[in-house]
Amino acid sequence: MNKIIEKKIGNNIRILREKAGVTQEYVAIKLQIEGCDITRSAVAKIEVGQRHLYPDEIILLKQILNVSYDEIFNLNN
Repeated sequence: MNKIIEKKIGNNIRILREKAGVTQEYVAIKLQIEGCDITRSAVAKIEVGQRHLYPDEIILLKQILNVSYDEIFNLNN
């Protein structure tokens, strides 16, 4: 996957998480409850583009952060 795109998407997730007023730990726990094998550290790596996102994680992040796919995948910022 393109590193620049991964970094932009990760940054979008960080911004959306901060707007939602939740921590990386909270996001990791919510993902774990839904069956994802993920840690707070992995969430941090996603936010800086160092870890790939899996489709089920994207779907759940959309729900957890109460955002749209367009907000997650916006490459214009």
